[in-house]
Amino acid sequence: MISEEIRKKLYELQDKKYRDFQSGLTPTLESDRTIGVRTPELRKLAKELAKRNDVADFLSLLPHEYFEENQLQAFIISDRKDFDECMDGLKRFLPFVDNWATCDQMSPKVFKKHKKELLPYIKEWIGSSETYTVRFGIKMLMEHFLDEDFDIAYPEMVAHVRSDEYYVNMMIAWYFATALAKQYDMVIPFIEEHRLDKWTHNKTIQKSVESYRISDEQKAYLKSLKDKSK
Repeated sequence: MISEEIRKKLYELQDKKYRDFQSGLTPTLESDRTIGVRTPELRKLAKELAKRNDVADFLSLLPHEYFEENQLQAFIISDRKDFDECMDGLKRFLPFVDNWATCDQMSPKVFKKHKKELLPYIKEWIGSSETYTVRFGIKMLMEHFLDEDFDIAYPEMVAHVRSDEYYVNMMIAWYFATALAKQYDMVIPFIEEHRLDKWTHNKTIQKSVESYRISDEQKAYLKSLKDKSK
C-alpha cells in the first residue's frame, strides 16, 4: 500500500534532532505525531508522489497520523496545475489541517491565474468555524489581493473576524501589518479607528514596527496608536 510505503520512506529520512526542534514549533500537535523530516526532503518526496497513479489512495486517507503526512498532502495540493482539481483537494483536506505550519506552507501556485474564481472560496473559508480554514483564507487574501487586485472590501472582511484562537488572531495581525506595508493610506484607518480587538490591534502595530517596509515616520505614528487601555 502506498501509505505504508510513504511512512517507511519518512522514517528513512528521519532526523531526530530536527524532530525535537519541529515539535517545539508546533505546540498544538502531540510530540509523537512528528517524525522529523526536513522540509526540502518533504517537498522532493511530494513531487515524486504526485506523479504516481496511486497517489489518490494516500490523499484520501484522512485524517493522517503524522505531521509529515499532512505536509506531503499540502505540498501535493499546492503543485496542482488545474484549479478545479486543486480546489477539490483543498475542500477535502482543509478540515483536517491541525497546525499553523501545514496551513502556512500550503500555497497553491495555480491561484495566481484564477483570482476571480478564488475569491468566493476565500469568503467561505474566512466564515468557517475551523481555526486553520479561517487562517488559510486570510493568508490567501494576503498573498493574492494586496497588490494590483486590492480592494478595501478585503481588509473589511478580515476586520470583521472575531476569534478566541491565537492562530487566527496572529494571522489577522500579519495580514494587517502586510497590508500597511503595501496599502498604507487605505489601511491605516483600520488602526486609527481601532477596528480590531485590542490584542490583534497591538500585535499588528508590533509586527509593522518590526517591518523594514514601513517608514520610520509611519512606525512612530503607529506606536502612538497603541491601545494602552486595561
